[in-house]
Amino acid sequence: MDLSQLLNDVNNFVWGPVMLALLVGTGIFLTVRLKFLPWKNLVYAIKLIMQKKDRHDGDLSPFQSLMTALSATVGTGNIVGVATAMVLGGPGAIVWMWISAAFGLSTKYGESVLAVKYRETNSVGEMAGGPMYAMKNGIGGVFGRVMAVLFAFFAVCASFGIGNMTQANSISASFNASFAVPTWITGLILTVCSLAVLMRGVHSIGKVSSVIVPSMAAFYVVVTLIVIIVNFENVPAGWLTMIQMAFSTEAVAGGVGGSIVATMLTAMRWGVARGVFSNEAGLGSAPIAAAAARTDHASRQGYVNMTGTFFDTMIICFLTGTVIASSGMLGSVDVSTGKLISGAELTILAFGTVFGDWARVIVSISLALFAYSTILGWEYYGEKSLEYLISNRKVIYLYRAVFSCITFIGATQTLDVVWNFSDTMNGLMAIPNLICLLILNKDIADECFHYEKEIVEKERKGAEIDYQGSRGM
Repeated sequence: MDLSQLLNDVNNFVWGPVMLALLVGTGIFLTVRLKFLPWKNLVYAIKLIMQKKDRHDGDLSPFQSLMTALSATVGTGNIVGVATAMVLGGPGAIVWMWISAAFGLSTKYGESVLAVKYRETNSVGEMAGGPMYAMKNGIGGVFGRVMAVLFAFFAVCASFGIGNMTQANSISASFNASFAVPTWITGLILTVCSLAVLMRGVHSIGKVSSVIVPSMAAFYVVVTLIVIIVNFENVPAGWLTMIQMAFSTEAVAGGVGGSIVATMLTAMRWGVARGVFSNEAGLGSAPIAAAAARTDHASRQGYVNMTGTFFDTMIICFLTGTVIASSGMLGSVDVSTGKLISGAELTILAFGTVFGDWARVIVSISLALFAYSTILGWEYYGEKSLEYLISNRKVIYLYRAVFSCITFIGATQTLDVVWNFSDTMNGLMAIPNLICLLILNKDIADECFHYEKEIVEKERKGAEIDYQGSRGM
């Protein structure tokens, strides 16, 4: 057995049914444990995003913190991952994406609360937090410290692969196919842009992310809505096919779903897997950005960061899925290979029903912006994880430089082995993080209920609140 096959087998095991059940199961448990407050307070959480409460300790505004987290989560999964899920799991995979994201709201809320509650200040006055600090300071003991080291190690490894090289490769491959731009030129541009932003640290990442992420999301939402409106006569049938195939115990096909055949279990597997891959709820990455926020209460930032899962999966992924399901392109076959068209090419075909040849330009630009923002966000995750393992600031600056330069390698090389290795590291991050969430569920619940009673209810009544008296800060 060669290395590539071995890594592929390990990756399939890590992202197998047990892991997916643990991810969704933890979300279900926390949703019930928190008395469905993350669901009830979703609208309230969205309103919190633009509130300014910057008189508290932290490196980024709540909005910048969310945008930094979204920069890493809104990526190729929203374009490539959705299309792949619909080919392998049928249109019903989108419904399971939604279901997993609904429970993922509680998971993202919980891990972000712990990140803020147990964060520390590093040697240069920056906030340092995330699952590793919750494990060290919340769980404690040898067990907590060992889990923290494992999580940080997995996160550093994943940052170079899934957060960097695979993203750069997606950009260069897309620009090469669409505009015949040599991969080395794309790689060089990415390296220079990454160095310019990343060497200046978290404040630079936060400022750039707060511009790129809303802009790219707005652009993508507008173009998807245009396609949906033009193809609206097919939209109800597309949605109906999604629902039918999500809960069908027998293989079904036909209609607007093309020639795709899938069962409920297949739809569930690929919907949950690609949904988690896209929004990262439960993986423990986004809370690292949450810990940098200026906030008065751990639960407040938990609600803010929770909206990332809503925007990423329940909005952007759903729109991509609707475009594909209503386009009639799902099930298209590549005449040269005889295989089903998947990934970015399927999304391009779907957009092409309205935009024609411009579809390739639109998808390529969207993919490039999504992937580049992921590179920025994941550098911060990797940096903070490395900082936990090695506190030497010279090593951190070296990491920033090496990380930026590695984008060139990612843009110019084939990455089958790298993809499987980094995808495995990404999945392994979830194991200690989910264990931490389950062990510290009382801490999460206490913060949630205290915030609901002392702040949310008073804010709804318009009462003055002593924010300095909030718990967990």
